[in-house]
Amino acid sequence: MELKNLMEDEVMYIVNQLLSERKDMCTCNKCKLDIAAIALNVLPPRYVVTEIGKLYGKVDNMSYQLDVDIITEVTKAIEIVKNSPHHNRKD
Repeated sequence: MELKNLMEDEVMYIVNQLLSERKDMCTCNKCKLDIAAIALNVLPPRYVVTEIGKLYGKVDNMSYQLDVDIITEVTKAIEIVKNSPHHNRKD
């Protein structure tokens, strides 16, 4: 197994869920990754290195407050990227 931040999967899931409901936002892969990066820089990481750690981490991630925190940070990140998208830049 490799080093894994379980928060990445949770954030990407929420990014995809929230963007599927929005028609005013670009949903290209670059914008999705920018949104995820902004949110992940605020949220606490959940690193694991074993399969057992991955299972415990997923159970630990199943809290209502954590879901609220992820949705809040992803929503903030969506607004940031919406107001200043980088998908037209060549970087």
